[in-house]
Amino acid sequence: MPRLTRKIDKYLIDWKNDKNKLPLIVKGARQIGKTESIENFGKNNYENVVEINFVLQKQYKNIFDDGFDVDTIIRNISLINPNFNFTTGKTLIFFDEIQDCINATTSLKSFNIDGRYDVICSGSLMGINYQEIESNSVGNKQDYEMNSMDFEEFLWAKGYKETQIEEMYSYMLNCKPLPKVMYSVMLENFKEYMIVGGMPAIVNRFVEQKNYSGILNMQRQILLDYEEDITKYAGGLDKGKILNVYRKIPVFLGNENKKFQISKIEHNARNREYVGVIDWLSNAGIINISYCMETPFLPLKGNYNPDNYRLYFKDTGLLVASLDDEAGEDLRVNKNFNTYKGALYENIVGEMLVKEGYSLYFHKNEKGTIEMDFFIRDKDSLIPIEVKASDNETLSLNKLIESDKYKDIKYGIKLCNKNIGFNGKFYTFPYFLTFLLKRFLKEKS
Repeated sequence: MPRLTRKIDKYLIDWKNDKNKLPLIVKGARQIGKTESIENFGKNNYENVVEINFVLQKQYKNIFDDGFDVDTIIRNISLINPNFNFTTGKTLIFFDEIQDCINATTSLKSFNIDGRYDVICSGSLMGINYQEIESNSVGNKQDYEMNSMDFEEFLWAKGYKETQIEEMYSYMLNCKPLPKVMYSVMLENFKEYMIVGGMPAIVNRFVEQKNYSGILNMQRQILLDYEEDITKYAGGLDKGKILNVYRKIPVFLGNENKKFQISKIEHNARNREYVGVIDWLSNAGIINISYCMETPFLPLKGNYNPDNYRLYFKDTGLLVASLDDEAGEDLRVNKNFNTYKGALYENIVGEMLVKEGYSLYFHKNEKGTIEMDFFIRDKDSLIPIEVKASDNETLSLNKLIESDKYKDIKYGIKLCNKNIGFNGKFYTFPYFLTFLLKRFLKEKS
């Protein structure tokens, strides 16, 4: 099976060719393909790769004990393994699992000033105290946050070429309906992606065997691994409270309004007892948070209520795996995605928006007469996005666009199981084109 192509591959090449590059930290949840991508990059682009895994090779944690001078660090590495070669300008030093050795990030300043070797660090976001890393290496690193595979990477894994994706995008850009075969095939691919998710080992297995056999077990193992990591890395926070939130996310997504409420997690639970828990899960790369905008005006970041939010799984395949057996079976066998109150479509759209670099915001007014699933923006307007599990009326979208009250909103986007169109007020796109939205908004006339 050939290696899966990832978007980080191009990023790493560009990073290497940048004369002003800083040491790089690749962050992300476990099992999203960080290590394999960096190893592949190193093998194909350097004469020497010095790879140290601080979880599996604990003896290397001591290489910083004599200080952070680069020559001292190199000497200590060479004492432990004399077979490593260090050639100026031709060596990549790869510190993996840095959550188990914070001193590795402290050394980045020295490596940056020294400049003889390229350095990449990687680790599970769950175990990284990023405030500590920031204070240790401010101004001497650059960050890349990696996610599980997006839908485009999934299509690459299935063998689709750039030219085919470009052809699909040309219909979107020109606002013309996709041909019937293209639409039906891509919708089927998208349904597969919702169930399989974007974890590379799972995608690999699915593509190789062309069925869902064993996929659920792999997904549930990742969910258990996350729970294990929570108990291992939660630091000063209450591990039980983190697990409480993590396990209840599917329950709240199955509710009508999807709002996550601490008071309903357990008897007498209070917000103040859960301070930091939501942020920890978000920083760990497990969940996406969508905040409620008080009023649908720009700027997005200055206009939301931090106590009113919805939580989504970062990988929709893992959400599907967390459902009860009957619901999961219904999805895999019958592709019945309309169950679960539209939560799966919302989750996947939120996931795809985040993977394009957007933050998540929604709006629901006090009377409940206007509700909008997501908001993004282009250079001069606020764009409401309505996600429809079925093709019913878009009352809230029409109100937001037509009302004189919302000056920042000039048009909207409706995502549903329907072909491309524009009615003068909002664009209609099938869900699976969400991964191209950012490009579309930049390039549309």
